[in-house]
Amino acid sequence: MLGQQITRQERQADGTYILTSSTGERHWTRTVILAIGYGILQMAKLEIEGADRYEVTNLHYTVQELEPFRGKHVLISGGGDSAVDWANELEGVAASITIVHRREQFGGHEKNITRMKASSVEVRVPYSVSQLHSKSGETIDQVTISHVESGETEQFAVDAVIVNHGLKSDFGPLREWGLDMGDWCANVSERLETNLPGIFAAGDFVDYSSKVRLIAGTFTDAVLALNSAKLYIDPDAPKAAYVSSHNDRFKEKNKALGVTDEH
Repeated sequence: MLGQQITRQERQADGTYILTSSTGERHWTRTVILAIGYGILQMAKLEIEGADRYEVTNLHYTVQELEPFRGKHVLISGGGDSAVDWANELEGVAASITIVHRREQFGGHEKNITRMKASSVEVRVPYSVSQLHSKSGETIDQVTISHVESGETEQFAVDAVIVNHGLKSDFGPLREWGLDMGDWCANVSERLETNLPGIFAAGDFVDYSSKVRLIAGTFTDAVLALNSAKLYIDPDAPKAAYVSSHNDRFKEKNKALGVTDEH
């Protein structure tokens, strides 16, 4: 099934599933393996009502060029690599830079954080942007920031606001399936079983006690999920899949081709 989004699953009395796609097509299966990474990744936007109206003027989620910020008073909201990098790049271009982060510690590379703190960039932690103010209703003139612990507020006059809050995941209808999920991952057993019978998962989408978040780990997840799905369908099947050279079905074919085990 390509070019389809599965919107619903229905478990039948016999244990099989009917998967319904956004196109209306229905698919029957005994098992499902979910390998969907972090879902559809979307840029995390500023969660302030009405903020989207300024996206066409001076509220930015990406920086394409430095020159538009020359001589301007810029406020950056965020604490990861992107926020720190743009603070460093704009230092000396913008008239002033204030970076606001909700935690004391920044999440960027240590070298870049050190460079930022040693520059003219004003660092305000732990604060978050709480209000946007506009006289014209078209551009942001001032920003209110709030201390995350005391609630104390301050206002800054700004010419531009850059928001780097990272990414958020969107799993769409999958969250309605009844899976045991957190913000980013589904909780599975060591055999990659979800809490729903017959539904397995692998890769970045899953979390378990010995999870290794490397590409090599996702390959292992895939094999374990496949083995587990096979055993779910056929409990008498071998506990682990055989490589082709050890599979009896291929021995006769190899003989016919003149291939021996020594080869």
